Amino acid sequence: MVKNSTILTGNAILSALVIIFDYSMKISGLKIPFPWLPYLKFDFTGVPIVLSTLLFGLPSGATTSAVALLAILLRSGDPVGASMKALAEFSTIAGMALSFKWSNKEAKLDKALSSILGVSSRSLIMFFANLVVLPLYYQIPQPAVILASPLVIAFNLIQGLISIVLGYFLYDIVIHRTSLPLKKAFPISKMR
Repeated sequence: MVKNSTILTGNAILSALVIIFDYSMKISGLKIPFPWLPYLKFDFTGVPIVLSTLLFGLPSGATTSAVALLAILLRSGDPVGASMKALAEFSTIAGMALSFKWSNKEAKLDKALSSILGVSSRSLIMFFANLVVLPLYYQIPQPAVILASPLVIAFNLIQGLISIVLGYFLYDIVIHRTSLPLKKAFPISKMR
């Protein structure tokens, strides 16, 4: 019962943080455009999603990704843009979750493997998503989408690394300041 309450509370807090990051960065103009494709912007929305996954598992990360989808959709009214952002963040944590199954005793190797799988799955999935969505929804010619693909991959590698590195940084802080019973409650928490 305590474990379920902790997960529910953690999801609520991290989901609220996703909304706060998205709205505050949009309103303040602090989203940093990717220089070569300015419609792509760096932000911190993925950090609480990664942290939710690290603390409570993939279902919690999926929940915070869904909250990101709804928050961006309500703010922007753009279902395709909101879906693409949620897909990018979910594909990051899905790649990371693959490495948790192969976890070993060496935390640095676990972090490196989950980071590589996270940014790789994000980049690959968003490459294919852009090949489909940009021509269909935004009417960008397929050859232009293919030419821009290396830049889209580079953006997703960088954005994925920002989310993962900051997520692990906060995860380490939370785990070191948490009582021992909580550390034993969540299987991913052993990756210190």
